[in-house]
Amino acid sequence: MAGLNVAIAGAGIGGLTAAIALQQRGAQVTVYEKATELKELGAGVVIGMNGERVYQRLGLQDSLAAIAGKISGWTLQTWQDEPLTKWRAPYPAEHTYPVHRAQFQKLLHDALTPGTVQFGRGCVGAVEDASSAGVWIDFADGSHARADLLIGADGIHSVVQGVVGAKREPVSEGIMAYRGLIPAERLHGIYDMRRMAMWVGPRQSFLAFPVSDGALLNVVAFVPTDLDVEESWSAPGDVAAFAAAYAGWAPTVQKVIAAMDGTFRWGIYDREPLTSWSTNRITLLGDSAHAVTPHLGQGANQAVEDAITLAVVLEDARPTEIADRLRRYEALRIDRNRQVRDGSRNAGMLYRSTGLVPDLQAEKIVGIFGGLDLTTYDAERVARDAVLVH
Repeated sequence: MAGLNVAIAGAGIGGLTAAIALQQRGAQVTVYEKATELKELGAGVVIGMNGERVYQRLGLQDSLAAIAGKISGWTLQTWQDEPLTKWRAPYPAEHTYPVHRAQFQKLLHDALTPGTVQFGRGCVGAVEDASSAGVWIDFADGSHARADLLIGADGIHSVVQGVVGAKREPVSEGIMAYRGLIPAERLHGIYDMRRMAMWVGPRQSFLAFPVSDGALLNVVAFVPTDLDVEESWSAPGDVAAFAAAYAGWAPTVQKVIAAMDGTFRWGIYDREPLTSWSTNRITLLGDSAHAVTPHLGQGANQAVEDAITLAVVLEDARPTEIADRLRRYEALRIDRNRQVRDGSRNAGMLYRSTGLVPDLQAEKIVGIFGGLDLTTYDAERVARDAVLVH
């Protein structure tokens, strides 16, 4: 793809990973981000073995490990602290990377050629130009840019999704989450900072894991709601209301909440799977194409799989071949993304089940993770095998 000019809308994990993978394969890449800078907002995400494999190939595994929380295990228990004995973690601890999202974005940003990311340039539209066989991109500041290819990595409220004619609105799960980060020094004697843990109970669940090399504990607590809660990491929440929602839960859960001095609310949404997300010169990636609920920890990992798949499929492509390559990319990703979306929805319902005995609950959750081959799936190899067939 030497000389291929690629524009990416959005400097999230998926967009930045795609930029790295494309640059390493010789493309000229510009990432356009509407924010004026990378901000410290956000919370934790978990990179699992399917994502780890990609970053290993990109030469970033050691950097990823350096900022991740170091865990020795992942436990699942009921809201009354009874262990689910048939639970098995989806990845071995040494292949699990809980990271602070903002720190991870900075790591990815710094792995790119300086100047690759242009801040303060939010995409508001794009038009394919038949005369120049490219795409013209319009920005909120009135400026424009041209590229051979535009990748929409601009999130669940994607502008680019509307451009490709596949617009579908996010769908609420009837769940919101309280989120927060707690300094480790507040948790002495309360929480083991080498542990990833989830408590499951009737209609709600509680997840905690360390990030920032163990300096912070990331907390995500899912509760029912009939409100239209913003899909945001920065909508303010009420710690007292959070604590009240978990009254009577395991002592560790209540003590962790008590250690918080602030919380954010996060609406939980996904989207019905798209049947197509590309035109001849524009495609989608990550939440722009296939937003999923967070219950399998696969939102970021699926964007990473998209990124490496697209980079491999575009390798050595000439501008005239882009349309065909995008069709291959879609064919490789749509069914897998649908499986993950469905699995994530089902996992959330199992976590919040009111009628299953714990062992059956654990077996069903383990079965969902196992059915997605998260420990063995190699997106780059799958893409290379598909390219060889063609």
